[in-house]
Amino acid sequence: MNAEYPHWQTVPLRWKDNDVYGHVNNVVHYSVMDTVINTWLIERGRLDIETGEVIGLCVESQCKYHASVSFPGELEVGLRVGHLGRSSVRYEVGMYSKETVIAEGHFVHVFVDRESRRPVPVEGLLRSALEELRTGLG
Repeated sequence: MNAEYPHWQTVPLRWKDNDVYGHVNNVVHYSVMDTVINTWLIERGRLDIETGEVIGLCVESQCKYHASVSFPGELEVGLRVGHLGRSSVRYEVGMYSKETVIAEGHFVHVFVDRESRRPVPVEGLLRSALEELRTGLG
């Protein structure tokens, strides 16, 4: 695993992830990124996605594909924070299979008040969890 990422999570591929061309469809990569990010936020940042006052909204995402992968298999997914602002965060994600980079992408979340949808500062346990993922890149 690549030391550039402070956190790693294994994500199993599913039969339904393959498309008619016999490889994992591109939309699955976005779902994997979203899953790994939100797992970290819920488990480490104690983000309450169901009733919490603060939620994260994705305002930007991108994925670059380097190689294909197919079911059966799994992805080793690296997660880091490239930039942590007052109310936003840029996550950077690397997806690997057997030491081969499959895809690299990023998500930008803006944390907002659930009701008003206005940006709020990233504070407390959430900020601490995101700080753990900082790489010194931003």
